Amino acid sequence: MASIKILLLALVILTGLPALAEPLDSGRSTAPVILVLGDSISAGFGVPIQQGWVTLFQQQLQQRVPQVTVVNASISGDTTQGGVARLPALLKTHQPDLLLIELGGNDGLRGTPLTVIRNNIEHMITMAEHEGIMVMLLGMQIPPNYGARYADGFASIYSDLANQQETLLLPFLLEGIATQPELMQADGIHPTAAAQPAMASAVINAMTIWIEFVTNEI
Repeated sequence: MASIKILLLALVILTGLPALAEPLDSGRSTAPVILVLGDSISAGFGVPIQQGWVTLFQQQLQQRVPQVTVVNASISGDTTQGGVARLPALLKTHQPDLLLIELGGNDGLRGTPLTVIRNNIEHMITMAEHEGIMVMLLGMQIPPNYGARYADGFASIYSDLANQQETLLLPFLLEGIATQPELMQADGIHPTAAAQPAMASAVINAMTIWIEFVTNEI
């Protein structure tokens, strides 16, 4: 499975062990596919599509992995339940090597029970990993509208699941952005075009191990 391969490569990188003499999977496609499953943050709400972080992410990533294809399946207003419903067909259609999950923000803003959010995200991780697909969580945070306990519990869902399920993790996609009014749209929820390059770079920086893996395998 892809997750096992990532862990093996990480062991090589972090411990200095000799690299494997043969490819980990000689039958792997030479054109890796990344599927982004998100909401309005990744769909580029209020931002020209060519300036959205997913487009910029693809452009930056292709400088290091030219063969990579990025499929943006994000929909404004989507929730974790919507992701659970849509994911099986997306996996079948696109057969990605890596799934980026950026969902949960709308759930949190609606006060959805934390257990429901967690279970939905965990279900998506399980679906992907069952198909041998590596997963990366793009964490979100919400204002303390429902109290600090709820907001803190919401934020911890991503790190808890990443540790439990051994996924890649970017703890907060809007780190250093959400607190800068000039980088946020008037609604205080969606980042401006000026914030998108930093978001793209943050995602790439958080997936260095995966990039090393695919560049060694292709």
